[in-house]
Amino acid sequence: MHGLPRSRSVWAWAALGLAGALLIAVAGPRAVAAPATEWFYTPAVPGGRGTATVLVYVGIAVLCLAWLGLGRHAQEAGRRRLVMIAAGWLLPVTLGPALFSHDAYSYLAQGTVLHLGENPYRTPPAVLAGLGHGHLLAAVSPFWRHVSAPYGPLFLGLMSVIVALTGAHLVAGVLLVRGLELAGVALIAVYLPRLAQALGADPARALWLVLLSPLLILQMIAAGHNDVLMAGLLLAGVTLALQGRPVAGIALCALAATVKLPALAGVAFIAVAWAREEHGLAARVRFLAVAVLSAGAVLGAVSVVSGLGLSWVSGSLFSSPARVRLAITPSTGIGFTVAGLLNDVGAAVNARHLEAVMAGASTVLTGVIGLWLLIRVRIQRLAIYLGGLLLLAAAAGPAAWPWYLSWGLVLVAGVPGAQRSLALVAVSVVSVFLIKPNGILALPLPSAPAVMAVYLGLAGLFWYSRRGGRGRGHRGPADGVSPPAARSVHSVALRLLRGPNPSPTVRAG
Repeated sequence: MHGLPRSRSVWAWAALGLAGALLIAVAGPRAVAAPATEWFYTPAVPGGRGTATVLVYVGIAVLCLAWLGLGRHAQEAGRRRLVMIAAGWLLPVTLGPALFSHDAYSYLAQGTVLHLGENPYRTPPAVLAGLGHGHLLAAVSPFWRHVSAPYGPLFLGLMSVIVALTGAHLVAGVLLVRGLELAGVALIAVYLPRLAQALGADPARALWLVLLSPLLILQMIAAGHNDVLMAGLLLAGVTLALQGRPVAGIALCALAATVKLPALAGVAFIAVAWAREEHGLAARVRFLAVAVLSAGAVLGAVSVVSGLGLSWVSGSLFSSPARVRLAITPSTGIGFTVAGLLNDVGAAVNARHLEAVMAGASTVLTGVIGLWLLIRVRIQRLAIYLGGLLLLAAAAGPAAWPWYLSWGLVLVAGVPGAQRSLALVAVSVVSVFLIKPNGILALPLPSAPAVMAVYLGLAGLFWYSRRGGRGRGHRGPADGVSPPAARSVHSVALRLLRGPNPSPTVRAG
C-alpha cells in the first residue's frame, strides 16, 4: 500500500525536474543570444533577454527543488530509475545552448589550433583570426583568446578530431563536445554505485548526489566542461583499485590526467595505498615500479599519439588558472580583503601582490596536507583521502570555479557518512547560482569581503559543532539538551534529505 504513493512521489519530483530542465533549455538561447554563439533554435520569449534570463533562473530553482525532493526517495527509487530520471533531466540541456560558460568554444578553438598543425601549448586561439577562423575566435571569451591551452594531450587530441568532423559548424562542435562529456557521465553512472558498494555506502544516495546533481547537469553538461570526463575516468580508476585491480586503476587515473592534470593525484594515492598492502620492502618496491611504469606508459602513449610530445608538460597547465581573480576563491578573497583593510588605515599595499602571496601559501598548505594524507593512506581510506584532497585543491587553488568540486565529489559521494553530509548538498545547490547564464561570476571582486565573512562564519559553525560533539559526547549546551530551534532545523533538514526511515546499509563482503 505504501509503495504506490512513494512511487508516485518519485515520478512527481522527476517530472518537476524535467520541467525545470526544459525551461532552462527553452529560455537559454535568448538569455545568451549573440551572433557568434547563435543556436540552432531560438524560441520567441516575450520581454527579450531580461525575461529569458529570469526564466533560466526559475528553471534552475525548479530543478534544485526537484533534486532535493527526489533525495528523500532516492533509496526507494533505486539505481535504474535514478539513471532514467538523470537521462531525462540531462537531455534538454544537452541539446540546448552553451550556458554558464564559453569554455566549449575555447576547447574547439584549441582543437582547431592543433588541427591546423600548431602547438596549442605555445600558440593561443588569437592566431585563428589570421587563419580564416575569425567566427570561432569571436565565440571564445576575450579573456582566454590570448592564453595557451591548460588541458592534457588526450583532450586536445579529441578536440582536434571533433574539429575535423564538424569544420566551421560551431553548433555541431558544441554538441559533440557535450557527447564527449556524456561519456564521463556514463562512467559515473557505472562506477559510482560500485564504489559505494565496495565501501559499504548507499549506491542510490551516491547516484543522487552526483548524477542528478544540479552541479553536474548545469555546470558540467550545460556548460560543456571537460572536468566531468576527467572525474569519470578518475572514479573508474579508484573503483577498479578498490576491487583488487590497482594497476588498471593507475592506468585509468593516468589517462584522466591527460584530460586534466589533477587526476594524477589518483596515481600516487593508489600506488602508495596498494604498496602498503605488500609484504616486505622488496615487494613494495616492485609494486611501485610497476605503478610508475604503468602510468608512464599511458602518459607516453597519449603524448606520442596526440603528436604533442612532452610539450604539454609546461607552465601553461598551471599559469592559466592563476590569471583569474574570483571573489569566491579564498586566496584571492583574503588577499583582496586584507589589502583593502590595510589601505584604509594608511598602509599602501598592492592587492594583486598580496593575492599572489596568499595563493602561494594556499598552494604550499594544500601540498603539505596532500603529502600528509598520502603518507597515511590505506586502501580502506583511499576514496575519502583522495576525494578530500581534491576538494581542498579545488577550493584552495588559484581559481575556485564551482565545477572544480566535481573532482572530489565523485569519490566522497561513495563514502559512508560523507555522503550524508548536508554541506555537500548545500554546495551543490548554491554553486549553480554563482555563475550567470553568460558565464560571468555573479559576485564581483569587490564583494570578496562579504564572501570571506560567510566563509569564516561557516568555518566557525563547523568548528563549534565538531568541538561541542567531541567535548560533550555529542550533546548540546551545558544542560545536555539542544536548543529547540536547533533540533527543529536539524531534524527537518535530515527528513528532507534522507527521506522516510532509510534502511540500514549492507556492507559488501
